[in-house]
Amino acid sequence: MTRTARRNRRTLQVAGAGAAALLALSACSSSDDSSSSKSDSSASASSSGKLSGEVTVFAAASLKESFTTLGKEFEKEHPGTKVTFSFGGSDSLAASITGGAPADVFASASPKTMKIVTDAGDASGTPSTFVRNELEIATLPGNPDKISSLKDLTKSGLKIVLCDKEVPCGAAAQKALEASDLKLTPVSYEQDVKAALTKVELKEADAAVVYKTDVHAAGDKVEGVEFPESADAINDYPITLLKDAQNAEAAKAFIALVQSAEGQQVLTAAGFLKP
Repeated sequence: MTRTARRNRRTLQVAGAGAAALLALSACSSSDDSSSSKSDSSASASSSGKLSGEVTVFAAASLKESFTTLGKEFEKEHPGTKVTFSFGGSDSLAASITGGAPADVFASASPKTMKIVTDAGDASGTPSTFVRNELEIATLPGNPDKISSLKDLTKSGLKIVLCDKEVPCGAAAQKALEASDLKLTPVSYEQDVKAALTKVELKEADAAVVYKTDVHAAGDKVEGVEFPESADAINDYPITLLKDAQNAEAAKAFIALVQSAEGQQVLTAAGFLKP
């Protein structure tokens, strides 16, 4: 049904036209409105400059808590929008993007994994670093094994978990171990930092090398142990708009929120370092 017909319908309703005519117009409107509601909404958003629709964000697992908070804030600031997240290991997310997975924004836990996307030509513009993150040892509550250093993780009998070497947190851990001339044989390599932390939370491991932000997010489920070598393995987190973004304007606005003073406050409160 055309816009003119819909205007006529409203006029008839106000004028009090016959019941049969109203029923016929209503039935026609029912199918037409449902099929055109999305396009009408998009047209309205475009003409008014108002953001609407879904924004799909692929983000490193360590960003889960802070980005979820920012996503809710974004939806509140822009009624009619919805932010959908896919959290995981940055290398897996990058592979998904270059493989054609639909996404608007990519936030990686390292420049190396971001480079997978930029080298494939899937980024729009130049990625920018929005936070940094530092490693920490997560132990069982109360630290029963008295772990106080990276070297303590090499003690016989301890069950230690690391992130996979291809994942940014795993690559950072390897860098710290090599800088300390330490060799560590973990009981498992996990695909993202949350999976590594979960092993400790479930008491399936005695300790894991994760990000400080993840220890912070876990609360009293684990205990954090800082170690000086972490200063040599700090990861920069870059973010970018993706070339095939389906909702580029809303995606740009979400990136702007992440980089804003408000966004930075949420991120630093979660334990991230400023860029």
